[in-house]
Amino acid sequence: MLPQLAQIRNWIFDLDNTLYPASADLFGLIDARMTRFIQDLLGLDWDRARALQKDYFHNHGTTLSGLMAEHGIEPHAFLDYVHDIEMDVLQEDRRLVEAIARLPGRKLIFTNGDESYARRVLARLGLLESFEAIHDIHACAYEPKPQPRAYESMAEAFGIEPQESLFVEDMARNLKPAKAIGMTTVWVNNGSEQGRGEDDRAYVDYEVTDLGAWLHEILGDGE
Repeated sequence: MLPQLAQIRNWIFDLDNTLYPASADLFGLIDARMTRFIQDLLGLDWDRARALQKDYFHNHGTTLSGLMAEHGIEPHAFLDYVHDIEMDVLQEDRRLVEAIARLPGRKLIFTNGDESYARRVLARLGLLESFEAIHDIHACAYEPKPQPRAYESMAEAFGIEPQESLFVEDMARNLKPAKAIGMTTVWVNNGSEQGRGEDDRAYVDYEVTDLGAWLHEILGDGE
């Protein structure tokens, strides 16, 4: 293990576009279903529904949070609808599976999705048995990343010390609150970033393009 990461006891991973390549575009299927949900809910055409969806995402953290705040929707119905997708675009990456298995300490999933969906993704990736637990949007009481309370609730739920924790995310904006409470942060810069750009990303400790290769590198495999 790299000496500068010797203190890490908790390895926390985002799910979508982090544990599988953004090029798989699984989230694109979910994204389209979110737009259709808004179309049906509000009677809008595709373009207007799409614009509203993105506005909710940027201003509320997730489309779901915006819909709950502005329209009082029931979250389970929304999540069941948008996650009703096939997952045949996902493939197991043995290098990543093996690297995660070798990480010393606890391994957790921290996602703005729900646990049932996360389990389907992890099973498809061969990672279902790799993680101790999943902290999902229900566990966050619908306060999603990047709201600071989401990170506090996750740390409280699992009794972890942020200074002993590393968090991996594909969306840089979701790393800022993690860094603020003392976590080590890893940005998987794979082209999936949907946040509004920031010039200063001092809250990113490590920027990687290939998570599996980076994990093998820090484990001393010379990759």
